[in-house]
Amino acid sequence: MQQRLQGYCAYAVLVAFLPRRADGVSSTSTNTSEASLFRYGIVGCGAVGARVARQLLATAPNAEVVLSDVDAEVVRDLAQSLGPKAYALTEGDVVDQGVDVVVVAAPCGRHLGPVRDALRRGVPVVSTSDRLEDVEALVALDDLAKRNSTPALVGVAFAPGLSCVLARFVGQSFDVVDEVHVAKQGTGGPACAREHHRALSGSAKDWRDGGWIRRPGGSGRELVWFPEPIGGSDCYRAALPDAWLLRPAFGSSERVTARMAASRQDRFTSWLPMLTPPHPEGAVGAIRVEVRGRVNGERVIEVAGAVERPAVGAAAVVAAAVDLLVGSSPPEPGARGLATAVDARGFLRSVASRGVRAQRFAGLDDD
Repeated sequence: MQQRLQGYCAYAVLVAFLPRRADGVSSTSTNTSEASLFRYGIVGCGAVGARVARQLLATAPNAEVVLSDVDAEVVRDLAQSLGPKAYALTEGDVVDQGVDVVVVAAPCGRHLGPVRDALRRGVPVVSTSDRLEDVEALVALDDLAKRNSTPALVGVAFAPGLSCVLARFVGQSFDVVDEVHVAKQGTGGPACAREHHRALSGSAKDWRDGGWIRRPGGSGRELVWFPEPIGGSDCYRAALPDAWLLRPAFGSSERVTARMAASRQDRFTSWLPMLTPPHPEGAVGAIRVEVRGRVNGERVIEVAGAVERPAVGAAAVVAAAVDLLVGSSPPEPGARGLATAVDARGFLRSVASRGVRAQRFAGLDDD
């Protein structure tokens, strides 16, 4: 991402996708075990959690969801809107309800306890947190997950999450990967917007020349071209977990970085509380992944991306991860990100079947 791309960026579909219905949900279920009844626990019923519940119920008629949130009214309203296969849990833990998988979609900072409880009970778990401290603490539960023969998928959202799988997919065509750079624009619900605001005032963690380095959030301005209709945006360093999750998948890499789009006001006010309340759900966002390395001795740069409302994209990624956990070939026990836990091509197809299409950079307009 150190290269500045001038002009119109042309992206083309990266992975074949299935037709989607008018509501954005695939017309073909991706659940691998249609004959069985599955019960899913969802902790956190905000923009992402609510969409995950709808995705699972819409694509798997054999599914039930148990909903939990600190706001009991939100849980009851969501359960009522989803119908008879959704249950509102206002007391106790979802892990005690006989669930097959737990999805933790609560605001950042509230993931460690539910994930640890699920692993102790041997229940596979998915966490959507994009806070660096959360991700580091959750991956540190790897020994617990392995002792209980249980997989935990960490950083499962639009970015990180889909961005990690895209980087892994693109990197598979290289003989040697030297650099991986990730950027994102947009936010999901209010909790996501507040977390992005917080990340700009934090300390970025980048991999460079064999070690981790810390740099101030809001520094390192760089023009990044996302797929249309987003186009070019100024992006900056922030306290993001993407590089930390990607590093294990690219052992030869010299540099792994992550940036996020921000306005001048975002940067200058990042140390203050948000000046205006966040929207219930953000507008269209995007992710961009750039991989640099060598193929047959030649220097090559490949770029991929995706455009979607972040909450919608995150829900599709989470639903694909849940399908994987209850399928015939679940990930091995342990706590880790998607880049090292899934087959990239197959996972992208699963996400595409839910309406979120990956794209690859195909060139620049000569104009």
